[in-house]
Amino acid sequence: MHYDRYETRRSDNALTFEFVSQGIKGDIEKLVVYSKIDLAGMFNLGFGDKIGLTGDFDDQAVTNNGDSLKVMATVAATLYPFTDRFPDAKVYVKGSTKARTRLYRMGISDNLEIINFDFHIYGLRDGYWEKFTLGIDYEAFLVARRKTEGK
Repeated sequence: MHYDRYETRRSDNALTFEFVSQGIKGDIEKLVVYSKIDLAGMFNLGFGDKIGLTGDFDDQAVTNNGDSLKVMATVAATLYPFTDRFPDAKVYVKGSTKARTRLYRMGISDNLEIINFDFHIYGLRDGYWEKFTLGIDYEAFLVARRKTEGK
């Protein structure tokens, strides 16, 4: 994505990323967490407002801080260090609501050419994964890093 991004702090294992949204409602701590799913090599991407010092986040929070593009670009950018650490991982992405999943689809659609350079992206429709296609409403997304020569 070619948008401004926030600086992130990542955990040593590249599974957790923190950053601060700075906008009209002040500074709001955000958390991105990659958690292993029972399927081989698959991780869930979770994201939301950080809850105190618990290490958890609220993925239902509606921040309305006026910086949604910058926040989405920051979350998307965490895919790079995560897949550097876990190059064979497949990342499952679904919004906590239909509206958020739609927002993710719009972000993917607007940046598909750039995304396709480094990642394979699939959409879940009617229980089946298919290559992401513009204009289709998907239930969830699956992202995998493209292999580069020499790796």
